Amino acid sequence: MNVDDVKALATRIREEVAKAITGQHDTVDLMLTALFAGGHILLEGPPGTAKTMTARCFAQALGVAYGRIQFTPDLMPGDIVGSNIYNFQTGQFTLTRGPIFCDLLLADEINRTPPKTQAALLEAMQEHAVTFDGTTHALGNNFMVVATQNPIEHQGVYPLPEAQLDRFLFKHRVSYPDATEERAIIVHHGGGTASHDIKQYGIKAQTDRKTLDAALAAVGSVTLVDDVVGYIAALVRATRVSADLEVGASPRAGAMLARAARARAALDGRAYVIPDDVKALAVPALRHRVILSPAAQIDGRLVEQIVSDLVDQTEAPR
Repeated sequence: MNVDDVKALATRIREEVAKAITGQHDTVDLMLTALFAGGHILLEGPPGTAKTMTARCFAQALGVAYGRIQFTPDLMPGDIVGSNIYNFQTGQFTLTRGPIFCDLLLADEINRTPPKTQAALLEAMQEHAVTFDGTTHALGNNFMVVATQNPIEHQGVYPLPEAQLDRFLFKHRVSYPDATEERAIIVHHGGGTASHDIKQYGIKAQTDRKTLDAALAAVGSVTLVDDVVGYIAALVRATRVSADLEVGASPRAGAMLARAARARAALDGRAYVIPDDVKALAVPALRHRVILSPAAQIDGRLVEQIVSDLVDQTEAPR
């Protein structure tokens, strides 16, 4: 598989998702970029903006093993990763795998569960494995987490710790549709059939594990020249010296931004990364990895605007 095949595959996936989802093109594009970069994505937006539905349709279009966890305040780590349960009939412990054993995991409303349960995803997101009772269990090379959270409510929620946010390749803010899209949504989903049943939309699987492995290999072969590497490093390091940011991006941010830029180039049918790939992904890749300074918070500055300004101020290669 080459970059042209990756581009064609992504187009087919977009078309399948569009059978059920109106709009949300930027959301699907970032999910595709995260998929082919081997990363995870956090979707943040108000209720009713199709975050969960988009993730379900995306998994359906991929054709991979799909798991969903509805995060609640009483959820325990064992409910996610599984446990060894003693079988009184056989006198032996039986491995009971949790819903995390899948290819694409939807972590719905991830900020509604306490930090100890959120932390159950840390090893899985970084190493694609989980450990319990002293045994490590592999999850697979294509394991991906699509998490959602509601930014409106502040009671009964537990903000994700910085260490876990840093494991997400992207944080994307899902916005309301425009007027045309909203009318189309009402026509499409305001009828008599149950809109939550995605089978009615006829979404067909476009990939399997073998195809995804080949696509990831193609993305990994995309050329990243030294000038672009230097540009990514300069941009990440600029977040650490900015007066508007108390905490800058980690070295992991630079490595993941480079992988994402490779994926975006492949999705565009190019075998090489250009600075525009980095610029386009800088905000979703860095907005959740930095912390505003007290002065910036008092001034009401937005982290997205600060990152955008840093992109403009950092000299890009020509």
